[in-house]
Amino acid sequence: MRDLGPLPKDDLTKTSWEAGSRLVTDPGDRPIRPEDLEIGAVAQVLPELRGDEKRHLSDIAKDAVLLIRIRPEEFQLSPERLSWTYDGIIAFSKICSHMGCAVALYEQTTKHLLCPCHQSTFDVPRAAKVIFGPAARPLPQLAITVDSEGYLIAQKPFTEPVGPSFWERSS
Repeated sequence: MRDLGPLPKDDLTKTSWEAGSRLVTDPGDRPIRPEDLEIGAVAQVLPELRGDEKRHLSDIAKDAVLLIRIRPEEFQLSPERLSWTYDGIIAFSKICSHMGCAVALYEQTTKHLLCPCHQSTFDVPRAAKVIFGPAARPLPQLAITVDSEGYLIAQKPFTEPVGPSFWERSS
């Protein structure tokens, strides 16, 4: 099989998020503290660039994350997933798990995220569980916490691939 060409790269399964990456606004690249988000607020964030790194469009497409703040008591999460939130703030990949469109609509009353392309609807308090539409799996959750200066950071990289389901995956 080796002579059929190079082995596939893992570009579709990796993002720029890593443990300790600060969450910065997109646009603006401004680090975010928990107090910057009120209950019901949503912000799009990316990992902070380090040194002289440049942000590439392909990275933005994979790295975009939505921060949403709700009342902590509204979460219906496993203890592990609850430990991935911080003071009512939860972070999900902005890339729909159906076809890779940008999930851009948040309904504060129902606490649902909606993908405008095919209307997949995700329930934020229940770990972005799919409640309507063709998406086969929830939006991946990014584990977050704060650093010693009080800024939101990633605890670790995404634990599952972001973006659409495809035939190489189980979902």
